[in-house]
Amino acid sequence: MKSKVAIIKTTPETVVADYHRLCELAGYKYGLDFSADCILKLNLSWTKYFPACSSQPWQVEGLVKSLLDDGFPKEKLIPVENKTVVTNPIKGAENNLWMPILEKYGLPFLPLPDQEWITYKFKSKLLKLNDIFPEGIEIPKLYVGKQIIHLPTVKTHGHSITTGAIKNSFGGLLKEVRHYAHKYIHEVMVDLMLMQKELHPSVFAVMDGTVAGDGAGPRTMIPRETDYILASFDSVAIDSTAARLMGYDPMDIPYLNMCDDMGLGHARKENIEIVGEDVEGVNFHFQTKKSLVIWGDQLLRKGPLQFLEKVALHSPLVVWAPFASNVYHDMMWYPTIGKSIIRKFAKTKWGKLFDDYKSGKFAG
Repeated sequence: MKSKVAIIKTTPETVVADYHRLCELAGYKYGLDFSADCILKLNLSWTKYFPACSSQPWQVEGLVKSLLDDGFPKEKLIPVENKTVVTNPIKGAENNLWMPILEKYGLPFLPLPDQEWITYKFKSKLLKLNDIFPEGIEIPKLYVGKQIIHLPTVKTHGHSITTGAIKNSFGGLLKEVRHYAHKYIHEVMVDLMLMQKELHPSVFAVMDGTVAGDGAGPRTMIPRETDYILASFDSVAIDSTAARLMGYDPMDIPYLNMCDDMGLGHARKENIEIVGEDVEGVNFHFQTKKSLVIWGDQLLRKGPLQFLEKVALHSPLVVWAPFASNVYHDMMWYPTIGKSIIRKFAKTKWGKLFDDYKSGKFAG
């Protein structure tokens, strides 16, 4: 049976309403249980706002408004995000303008570090995570048995080539030391799919590609206005479709190829039904590059400096890594190159919409 991926080409004037239409096209009323708790897993790749980096405010509003308008009880919606060694979920929710939207619709924001975490014994034979975390895999207790909606963006990633719905679970199911998994990122992405199959009765993804990230993702990218939004109950299919739009063959991306081979979702074009927009022939011509931080990380994990990996990344000395990342990203790249990109973005139609949200003029 084919997997359905809904795609709509949108505008700043219609984007919130288009998210509602997108969810309906994807059949979300039939795939979600509107009487049960539902986690909204936001995507925070940077505490600061940078276009295409994290869940967009109109993406958050579009989904939340759709759910509430269609009768989903707001007390059963659970917006969450985790921390990394270089991100702060509370500040990120404020800088990316999620907080005023959640407040407008009467929803709380739950930082996952503040929730109870439990060691969970997965029945599936995981490819790498049991080896990476031999003491046991800790997950948020609230994840167990709850349906989940992921809110990723269309962008490249220096570790995994592309990133999307599957990678968004990486930020929820693993603690901040999940950077240990970067060495085997493709196998870990497969593990995340296996884990979610056990944990969640339903997994839905609503992906924003109004502005997509090209280059050295997931942070130091070039934002491109691409004007698409996507949704699907098959995380492999939506990530594969996004990869195809970006100009990649999904079968050349190891985690998508492996997921397809293992029956965890569809990556092959012939097994995916596109509804909504005709995107045949669409190609953004993106190219994945590596930031200085990811390049250095891979030198230590996979390259000629891997003899230093244990000392540099798996000992108390590891504090140098988040420090170096923060210095590079927040103190060097963002105030110079990043701010220049943001100034140009502010003049675009989506940049103007972000400024509207910043001044309290919500699209919905």
